[in-house]
Amino acid sequence: MRWTFGGYHEGVLEVLGVMLTLAAAAGLVMLACRAPGPQPYPWYGWVCLGALGGLELLLLAGRVPVVETFFTSWIWTVYIGAVDAAVYSWRGDSMLHHAAAFWSMAGLSIPAWLIFEAYNFRLRNWAYVGLPGHFGELALGAGWAFATIFPGIFETADLIHASFAHGLRCRPWRRRVGAAWVAAGVVVLLVPLLAPARWGGYLFALVWAGFILLLEPLHRNWGWPSLLADLEAGQPGRGVALLLAGGACGFFWEFWNYWARSRWEYIFPILHRWRIFAMPVPGFLGFPPFALECFALYIGLAQLLLPPAWRADLLAHGCSDGVPAVKAASRPSERRGRH
Repeated sequence: MRWTFGGYHEGVLEVLGVMLTLAAAAGLVMLACRAPGPQPYPWYGWVCLGALGGLELLLLAGRVPVVETFFTSWIWTVYIGAVDAAVYSWRGDSMLHHAAAFWSMAGLSIPAWLIFEAYNFRLRNWAYVGLPGHFGELALGAGWAFATIFPGIFETADLIHASFAHGLRCRPWRRRVGAAWVAAGVVVLLVPLLAPARWGGYLFALVWAGFILLLEPLHRNWGWPSLLADLEAGQPGRGVALLLAGGACGFFWEFWNYWARSRWEYIFPILHRWRIFAMPVPGFLGFPPFALECFALYIGLAQLLLPPAWRADLLAHGCSDGVPAVKAASRPSERRGRH
């Protein structure tokens, strides 16, 4: 029997989590209904909402092995579909309506997450339990689950951006950002790898910030989509949407993971007395910056790994006025002399 959050029985969290899941589903429908655009909530959104509820029931009541084993993959797939449908209601367009843009993003999610898995191999912050014994099933489940990370965050951020964050404005940020940030990012990313192994469990928080420091100044200077460039333009909406999406997705990652047979468990040596589901409470603070880091990694990987035609497709069809757009920016060599 698992106890969390200072001794509350898991049944309390089960009821709370189901209620919040239903509230989130109702919130999606309400957002879609009040969307200013002419598009109704599309049919596939209703299918995904029904599947989301059905998967919850099968997991918590039916205990169907194929659902338990691949639950993370299943639930995030239907969540992404439901949120994408709400984005479509707001914009009249969404990522799932442009297959090349969507599948490119999902594909890049896998190597991006493997970077963090490589760090975890050294730092030992989480471990997986209940994994399938057959390599094919393991590879399918892991690849499928990893491929939902970027779409889950960016679809949620896209909805937040479309519904209110796109109108946010701030005073343009004029502070110069350059080599010092990049150097700080390199140091922050190297310290966890070079420190003694016994310190590893205390240093993973640095990884959640390091790629932001390293990549954002480079992307800004190279003319690629950048949150720093957004702030310089007085438009913080994309960053705000990502931060809120990271917090929302973090909650659902932990809730849905808690009941799955194949799941991760945290093994770092601190703050385990007070937990929500399996996550120590302070750990939830890492999800908002994780979303910013995913955006930075997504932009960098897309520009470096995708062919020019695919990058152009992401510009044309990747919800270019929303969060996950990748502009077909010039290469750094074409932009020399610009700051």
